[in-house]
Amino acid sequence: MPVATTDYLQAIAHLPAGATLRVDDVPWEEYEQLLADLGEGYAVRIFYDEGRMEIMAPAYMHEKPIGILHGLVTVLRDELDIDVESAGSTTLKVEMKAKGAEPDDCFYVQNAPLILGKEDLNLKHDPPPDLVVEVDRTSASLNKFVIYAGLGVPEIWRLVGKTVHIHLLAGDHYEESATSRAFPFVPAQILSEFLAQGLAGGERKAARAFRAWLREQRQSGS
Repeated sequence: MPVATTDYLQAIAHLPAGATLRVDDVPWEEYEQLLADLGEGYAVRIFYDEGRMEIMAPAYMHEKPIGILHGLVTVLRDELDIDVESAGSTTLKVEMKAKGAEPDDCFYVQNAPLILGKEDLNLKHDPPPDLVVEVDRTSASLNKFVIYAGLGVPEIWRLVGKTVHIHLLAGDHYEESATSRAFPFVPAQILSEFLAQGLAGGERKAARAFRAWLREQRQSGS
């Protein structure tokens, strides 16, 4: 029997920060109705994979590293003078593949010109983000990589503690890489170092130090 979206809304209203609600056998229409009923600007993240739905309530310590990495990507955009469009935690979904996701953050880099000026994203005819950022959550039960692979996302930055792991799409699965595809000269090790700086000293200091590192690399031709 379909669950009324009001039941989901009530459950979400009482979902503690950092908690996860998993529901099985959810029709696609029910998933889309929940997204519509939630409207704009809701705080939870919702993932859907072939009838399984997971609703996650972010905690502060999950959000903090996202802000730090967002600042590093902003530095890359400005220093390289390239278009990088942030799509934040916008809903990415494809009905034909019965998959939907709301990343912690995501960016258009190589495909940024294709989505400039768009008010809504539709993966039926728009490309997926070039880069998705996800904080690892031990309470998560759905395989996010399977969802993102189905959506065709080329690259994932996965944050585990103070470490950034880069995963690149290879066919229908992801393989870990030492360097980024969206920003080929940026190693995962460097991202991890500046993430740790940001967690210890704040986003502004981490961004400033990363900017200095980036300028040094460009001057040396590395």
